[in-house]
Amino acid sequence: MARPSKDFYMAWSSLAGDAAELGWRSIDLSPSGPLDVRAGRRSPDNAEAVLVGFPTAMIPASDKLPEGQGFSVERVDFEGAGKLWIALSRKSAGSPELFATMSCDVIGALDDAAAAGADETRLARVCIGRVGAWQEFMRKGTQALSPEAEIGLVGELVLLGAIIGAGVPAAQAIESWIGPLDGIQDFEIGTGAFEAKATLSAKGFPAKIGSLEQLDDSVRQPLFMAGTRFRQLESGQNLPEFVETMRVAIQGDAEATRLLSERILAAGYIDSHEGCYPRRFALNEIRVLKVGEGFPRLTPGTAPAGITRAMYEIDLDKVPGDNVGVDLALKQMGAI
Repeated sequence: MARPSKDFYMAWSSLAGDAAELGWRSIDLSPSGPLDVRAGRRSPDNAEAVLVGFPTAMIPASDKLPEGQGFSVERVDFEGAGKLWIALSRKSAGSPELFATMSCDVIGALDDAAAAGADETRLARVCIGRVGAWQEFMRKGTQALSPEAEIGLVGELVLLGAIIGAGVPAAQAIESWIGPLDGIQDFEIGTGAFEAKATLSAKGFPAKIGSLEQLDDSVRQPLFMAGTRFRQLESGQNLPEFVETMRVAIQGDAEATRLLSERILAAGYIDSHEGCYPRRFALNEIRVLKVGEGFPRLTPGTAPAGITRAMYEIDLDKVPGDNVGVDLALKQMGAI
């Protein structure tokens, strides 16, 4: 659960103004388990910041920290204490309100992980993972999802639910959902992968393919196309309700809950935008087709010489092959 924003705003307000000396000024906030948490500002830019101190955990210098368009994250030598401090700071062009929301969310994620018994090393991964999810969110533009991206996310959530329902442990299933992290396919699970597509079309199933690699099964096998067809109905669910359904389904599993929060954020969804998604959808079908011989596609190995990049569209209604279903596909991947 996110920290109350008033804690951060009050601290930043009390630290506002030009400082006589360069460097950090900070105020202690409630710790997150073993971690020190401070709200701060650094002169001369005076930008809002959150500092998290890890008493014993270390992050190798070779590990690249995430960085978003509206914030920066860095290791800092804070007070010369000889321990790891991670500072999350707002950039001058970044929204103060969005930075506050992010700060509350990141520290809240650490609170939840600490309450679940995570050690410092785990907490460091939680911190970096959550900041990375915000990086993806801001890279996607921070605005509400487009109608196309909205139905696409609904389709991926429905497929995720089907994967969990087939017997894959929730945390494992959500960790396999790499589409929001710009994975080539949407799910990498077992030895294979799912590429998810969704449509509202009642006639034809248009599926946009964004690269030559997207339907290439030379790296992961078997590869399946999972198409979800919806129709708009007032009795259906909107995107926030699909998100909440998934949250309820994994309730009690701390690791799955953490991963889901990161993935939906990286996918471009944030709860404060829930009023932007009035459309309601009902699932008509999930069609799972194996990508292989006879499947219409362009790949690096089949594209004519000279073609190095391509975007194209196929109609899944015209693709030969039987609907193998999610369960059988997962068995062929060795996931269940």
